[in-house]
Amino acid sequence: MATQIIIVLVLTMFINGMTTLSYAVRLVGVKTGRIAITFSLFNILVLLSRTANTLQAPLLAKTVEQDLKHGVSSNTGIFRYIILSCTIGAILGALLIPTFQRLLSKAVSHFSVHKSIPRLFYVGLSGAGMQFVKESMRMPTKEQFLELPAHRDIPWRIFIYNVLASAIITISVLSCVYAAYLNPEYRTTASNLSGVINGLATVLMVLFIDPHLSILTDDVVLGKLSEGTFRRFVSYMVIARITGTLLAQLLLLPCAQLIAWLAEKV
Repeated sequence: MATQIIIVLVLTMFINGMTTLSYAVRLVGVKTGRIAITFSLFNILVLLSRTANTLQAPLLAKTVEQDLKHGVSSNTGIFRYIILSCTIGAILGALLIPTFQRLLSKAVSHFSVHKSIPRLFYVGLSGAGMQFVKESMRMPTKEQFLELPAHRDIPWRIFIYNVLASAIITISVLSCVYAAYLNPEYRTTASNLSGVINGLATVLMVLFIDPHLSILTDDVVLGKLSEGTFRRFVSYMVIARITGTLLAQLLLLPCAQLIAWLAEKV
């Protein structure tokens, strides 16, 4: 069981790290002027993240099944650690944004010339590619944190929506799996209700957050908004992402209770 939990924790950190790095994609897009290519290349990493996500739930569900067989009716500790790994993954992703920007910008430039994904991977894994990765390692500077815009310049409504969406996404699968402890007879139904929780986050993302980020991205490309202002706004969205994973600690049990109730009523 310990091995399963370690794998889940690693996968969770990877998934959340990729999610946080997605904010840097827009920065690279506006900097290179090749937004479509930038998102296309990043989707390769998203595919890896989604593959990891499909492995996460079964491994965690198996742990719960083993607990139930041994008469364990609650095991919040594991779930708290998993949510903590979400926070750690988001923080690591935030710290890697400067490095990721340089690497993705280089990848976009290379792909624009050669137009070959296999060649891109070959160059990236070559000695010269590894040397470039080493030289590109950067940490966020103190100035980047100090240059965050004043409170009045931030659309706090979007910030709060992002916090809520991040919290909901963090616990969507976890609350459904934990619901098996609360209502073991309907644990199969509960495990399939993650879409109900994810649906709330999707509504917030699609209706409010993504359109706002897209408008800002276009404004930078059109010269209506400075790249520095956009970069600082993205920094706040990253902070919202990390804050959302912290809020998830409070929402885990209430959402699990809701899922356990829905599993019996649907």
